[in-house]
Amino acid sequence: MAVQQKEGFRADVALLTERRYDASEAAPDDWYLANMLRDDALLQEALKKRGLSSVRIDWARPEVDWSLFRCAVFRTTWDYYERAAEFSAWLDRVQHHTLLLNPPEMIRWNMDKHYLADLEAKGVNIVPSVFMETGSDPAEMAGLMQQQGWAEAVVKPCVSGGAWHTYRVNAGNAPEVADKIRPVLAKQSFILQPFMQSIVDTGEDTLMVLNGTYTHAVRKCAAKGDFRVQDDWGGTVQAYEPEPAQIALAEQAMAAVSPQPVYGRADMVRDAHGNWAIMELELLEPELWIRYHPPSAEPFAEAIAVALNRPVG
Repeated sequence: MAVQQKEGFRADVALLTERRYDASEAAPDDWYLANMLRDDALLQEALKKRGLSSVRIDWARPEVDWSLFRCAVFRTTWDYYERAAEFSAWLDRVQHHTLLLNPPEMIRWNMDKHYLADLEAKGVNIVPSVFMETGSDPAEMAGLMQQQGWAEAVVKPCVSGGAWHTYRVNAGNAPEVADKIRPVLAKQSFILQPFMQSIVDTGEDTLMVLNGTYTHAVRKCAAKGDFRVQDDWGGTVQAYEPEPAQIALAEQAMAAVSPQPVYGRADMVRDAHGNWAIMELELLEPELWIRYHPPSAEPFAEAIAVALNRPVG
């Protein structure tokens, strides 16, 4: 599936991807890339209606002069957590040459799952979370679970994606999981959350919020016998009609972020009390499933256009 070809490296909008996906066409059997290109093509069409040219480009290309773009929008920069130091240095440099959307301070905040504590402090219901800070002893994990009254939990790095080093842990396998995360915990923090049975029973619901307003939703389901909903692990996605309470929570979570995100998504599950709770708020490089609801490209493009025309300061 083709999208707009690059004509040098100049356009109003750079749609940021990474080296694995820096292509204008997918092979016939590459459904993964085809889905990305379809989503970006829909956004590009909506941008074009507003007189804005756009091009997909690898964020890490060394030869790019970012001042040739009016803005750069994070779309599929899915290797950022594997290259965290390089990505952070890139943010430092590029923010002085073009407008980043979402803004760099928001990106840095959202990269690290400690942001969930900030949301909770602002009254947003989140999945209960305990942080294991860098250099702490992973053997303490079982004790932390016992203190919280959690028979099972999920542990993952605070800066991660694609279920990288994400483990389901209980009293029986805690020593084994501790050994697996020890080398990573020596370098970065982890988040520990209770295992939510609803993920296995019904799935994880994802609501897209574009230009401050809910647009559409999907439900992500794990493969049989697994708990990870990402397609990397066999997870599947289906269109979903959320409850009003879910829409309210997604918009509340986005409104708790300042300034208002241009785009984002809220991943949620039911907590132990039956209430909807934010599992993650994705503002950096969220899959937005625009292809599931093509009209959603319009508010996304409109938000980019508004940001471009907003007076500095």
